[in-house]
Amino acid sequence: MFDFGIAGYQPCWLNGVNEVANRHGRRLRGLVGRRLTSTWVVWDADDDAWFADCPVVLDFAGERLEVNHQKFDDLSITWNSVDVTRMPVWPTSDGFRLLWRDDVPAVLAARCGQRLAAVELLEWAGGDLADGCVAVGLRFADGWLTLYNALDENGLAFGQLEPQYRRHRQS
Repeated sequence: MFDFGIAGYQPCWLNGVNEVANRHGRRLRGLVGRRLTSTWVVWDADDDAWFADCPVVLDFAGERLEVNHQKFDDLSITWNSVDVTRMPVWPTSDGFRLLWRDDVPAVLAARCGQRLAAVELLEWAGGDLADGCVAVGLRFADGWLTLYNALDENGLAFGQLEPQYRRHRQS
């Protein structure tokens, strides 16, 4: 199993909103009301850019949610498995210098300190190749944070939800 160079990380790839909800719905609901205390992404030090292939890590006062997307429709949600004090080492000879950062992207880091108001699984229905992809929607007091599949990597959006999403409330 490919671990993205992250010690202890074992992604569990799921497809479709029902599969994700059945596996993680209860635990996602349990995050509602908790404060987001830290966020972490893997950063490419050479390019000074977010390395969006690796999981996005969100710590809700001790309950760590790890979200990762790959291919066109794979979503992995894991819990409390990523140790952000250990540097990731990309398992190929590409020579990436990777590190964990808690201050980027700004749209993510700005949510720290806020309480989670709702969680929804979002199913893309835009009439294109991405139909059926599942995103994780997190509503904070100042808007929605969406972690979505950006074609074989993670994407982040903040603000209103795209109207092409079918919403499946988890909280």
